[in-house]
Amino acid sequence: MTSYEPRNPEKDELLSPENSVFVLIDYQPTQVNSINSMDRHELVESIVNLTALMRAYNVPTIVSTVNVATGRNKDTIPQLKELVADLPSYDRTSINAWEDREFNDAVKATGKKKIIIAALWTEACLTFPTLDALKEGYEVYAVADAVGGTSKIAHEMALHRVEQAGAKMTSFAQLACELQRDWNRSNTVAKFVKAMQDKGIFLKLE
Repeated sequence: MTSYEPRNPEKDELLSPENSVFVLIDYQPTQVNSINSMDRHELVESIVNLTALMRAYNVPTIVSTVNVATGRNKDTIPQLKELVADLPSYDRTSINAWEDREFNDAVKATGKKKIIIAALWTEACLTFPTLDALKEGYEVYAVADAVGGTSKIAHEMALHRVEQAGAKMTSFAQLACELQRDWNRSNTVAKFVKAMQDKGIFLKLE
């Protein structure tokens, strides 16, 4: 039972905390309340669990909102806000976050080429920056079970479009296993188990 040493993150095909950046876009009341592709309560639970996972593994996280400063929209939902309260939030007027200078600069400043994206709505705020990032040579991973659209067909067509352009689909459980990778990495095993329990994948035996 001898594991290889952790791979060079710059050459690793798989996602790791060292080669990835997580972008969290527009999880605001108006957007959440307009989601019709999945149960909204489930959506909120999923994005909270996903964000907690990213923070537990110290994946650099970029938060963005739209139209808070203009007064047209409210800030990130409280369940998420408390998880990212220590991070700057890049407020925009652009629907496409990639077209906002501060957001774009923040992503590029991380130096990471693998972008894990969660955004509302799938058909706009996920699709547009994904297509732009792919064109600039980034790898983009859409977390399919933590995003939603204004209808099932809008959501599904958006995921098809970005996948056809080269984006990769992923899920919470896949990401958790990918970030942990090896049970021998004992310093994060407890975080992995907690994340899976919070998601309801592992039972809490108390």
